[in-house]
Amino acid sequence: MRPAPSRLSLAAAVDHLPMKSPFRISGYTFTEAEVVVATLSAGEAEGRGEADGVYYLGDDAATILAMIESVREAIEAGADRAELARLLPAGGARNALDSVLWDLEARQTGRPVWQIAGLAPPKALLTTFTLGADDPAQMARGALGFDQARALKLKLTGEAEADIERVRAVRAARPDVWIGVDGNQGFTLDTLDRILPTLVEARVSLLEQPLARGREADLQDFDSPIPLAADESVQCLADIEGLVGRFDVVNIKLDKCGGLTEGLLMVAEARRLGLKVMVGCMSGSSLAMAPAFLVGQLCDLVDLDAPTFLAQDRQPGVVYADGHVWCGEAVWGAPAVVAA
Repeated sequence: MRPAPSRLSLAAAVDHLPMKSPFRISGYTFTEAEVVVATLSAGEAEGRGEADGVYYLGDDAATILAMIESVREAIEAGADRAELARLLPAGGARNALDSVLWDLEARQTGRPVWQIAGLAPPKALLTTFTLGADDPAQMARGALGFDQARALKLKLTGEAEADIERVRAVRAARPDVWIGVDGNQGFTLDTLDRILPTLVEARVSLLEQPLARGREADLQDFDSPIPLAADESVQCLADIEGLVGRFDVVNIKLDKCGGLTEGLLMVAEARRLGLKVMVGCMSGSSLAMAPAFLVGQLCDLVDLDAPTFLAQDRQPGVVYADGHVWCGEAVWGAPAVVAA
């Protein structure tokens, strides 16, 4: 006789992760990551997931907790990832629970998540390291401080003259690295026109989300000499088709789309439509980076440096070396260790 399946028990709590120093982007300054950690237990097996939500949509920790609680009964009754996608909209709550279900399946089946997802064994990925929008001299010092970095991403504010000085200062400090810039919705077409010559001169290779979400049509006939990446303009799978002819790259973040399950579908859809793919992240610890690291195995660009901003990361955590990020199975998504 087969043993009865273990009863599922769901828990979720807020975790405050202080940052080393304030981090500034267009319109926001962050001093901590307020994340939600969910766990789903089945006997001795336990799946975990972490979500930060989407701050500019009001998807904060309290909202995530409330949404998780709203589906507690269904999750504890055994809802799978497909059912979860019908129960919750894209966002932090679905991301946390999607991660929980992948992790729990790995521990119950003895197969790592990458294998369950049909991926090749993961490898270390070249990642960008991000400089917050600051005084140009400070950003130049920060660029030099990322001595191992091979790729840098600069946060800009949409203040054209200040941003021009920021870009020039970082390029002068680090003539050797790939550079991308992120407008975080801070530009208009006028300020974008003013800064573009400097971006070309500084050999900037990517311009992320220059205009406000909702202004995508303004880019329909915009001839950019630098590839444009959609971030805030693309939340989930349904948004990708509308990017064609306006953006060149899709930035997938699991807190936006609702987890690894939809993230993998987004990669496939972007490729089908001829768009390049990037994986990024909101704030969070290594626990949040782990499923995104698997999406990154399929991407052209990787931006998974959030744990480097924390005063203290979880252990075990992701490893940054020689400009790359590596996430071992011990962080998340590992099969259970069976005693001999």
